[in-house]
Amino acid sequence: MKRHELTDEQWELVSPLVPRSTAETGRPAKEPRLMLNGIFWILGTGAPWRDLPERFGSCKTVHRYFSNWRRAGVFAAIIETLQVKLDKEGLIDWELWCVDGANVRASRAAAGADKKVSNCTPTNRRTTRWVAREAGLDRNSTWSLTVRELHLPSK
Repeated sequence: MKRHELTDEQWELVSPLVPRSTAETGRPAKEPRLMLNGIFWILGTGAPWRDLPERFGSCKTVHRYFSNWRRAGVFAAIIETLQVKLDKEGLIDWELWCVDGANVRASRAAAGADKKVSNCTPTNRRTTRWVAREAGLDRNSTWSLTVRELHLPSK
């Protein structure tokens, strides 16, 4: 088994969640395990899709499977199944469970660049600058917290 690929035990756990093609015409569908391994290789290495090794097939095909499965909620179902399994085994500390957002890309406007907005629509929100002060940053820092009114349903 190569790095970033599912073991037989892991595949047995997630295989019921991965859709299989039922089409009877056209090209035969690719093996779902191979497509999932290709997706995990991309996600695990951070490489561009075009750098996907040939053993997984065409990068366009693997990307199409990734997009379709993402839209269908396959990955959310896999995460949920793994969470339930690990929770039953007592291996998840729900106080610490989180998603790593260290690699989230921000827009140019988040760094202070001008926003491309038409003049007829007001888009400025009320912001508080105390976050920069609390973080020990200068007053001209771009750190800010957007304040929005929370609409709760009436009882």
